[in-house]
Amino acid sequence: MWDYTDKVLDLFYNPKNQGAIEETSESGVKVATGEVGSIACGDALRLHLKVEVESDKILDARFQTFGCTSAIASSSALTEMVKGLTLDEALKISNKEIADYLGGLPEAKMHCSVMGQEALEAAIYNYRGIALPTHDDDEEGALICSCFGITEAKIRRVIVENHLTEAEQVTNYVKAGGGCGSCLASIDDIIRDVKEKQAAATVASKQKVPVANSPQPSSKPLTNVQRIALIQKVLDEEVRPVLIADGGDVELYDLEGDKVKVLLQGACGSCPSSTATLKIAIEARLKERVSQNLVVEAVEP
Repeated sequence: MWDYTDKVLDLFYNPKNQGAIEETSESGVKVATGEVGSIACGDALRLHLKVEVESDKILDARFQTFGCTSAIASSSALTEMVKGLTLDEALKISNKEIADYLGGLPEAKMHCSVMGQEALEAAIYNYRGIALPTHDDDEEGALICSCFGITEAKIRRVIVENHLTEAEQVTNYVKAGGGCGSCLASIDDIIRDVKEKQAAATVASKQKVPVANSPQPSSKPLTNVQRIALIQKVLDEEVRPVLIADGGDVELYDLEGDKVKVLLQGACGSCPSSTATLKIAIEARLKERVSQNLVVEAVEP
């Protein structure tokens, strides 16, 4: 018997927001749907969002889930968490936050919270007309786990976002390696590669000019030219080396008010974790170094 929290059991026995949201003729409102998983693999989730077009605000959310106690509870929790948020705010929700909302999940069931995060991204991408990245035989999208159809890019993403250090943990989060087990050695190799690149990035950042020598905030606001120069400096010195080490890159495209527009290139342009790259690797760093008001968006090349 899994050691579930009271919150998990409550949302399993009394799920909130279960069902679908049908398209209506209501003016200024659209319905977005995202679907992930496979019944053949044991879990599947279809997430429905009712969005106010003008404000990008999520007015309602519902789910249809085939799966275990954790899958149903995670899906129900997610629908509660996103109501009232804008789409950009909802994209920042991590699988860890879903698990935390539930008071925690057994480690072997963390893949249920990951499924919720992915369904949310799929719904928002579908709403915005952005095709979810597809993978053929390219290096970043190489299929690692044929039993569950898990790519290298997805494994790398869950390792980085959840600080995983063992193949067993990866299995708990995305099921990779949980079938025949033949891919476990490959997962170990990916973990080792991620660690090496993170260590190299840490060394590189320590060799940079100390933050104390960077331009310091003052009571006088920066001009637009100064902000662009500072943003470019942060991208060149602190962001691009990390992305390049992983086969990607980023280019500053434009600055409109507090909206920083960038071009994601290389592996970053087709990676399913590009949203995380924008928010974690780029936006968070620019907020810290330049201004807390900055928002980073990717533009099509």
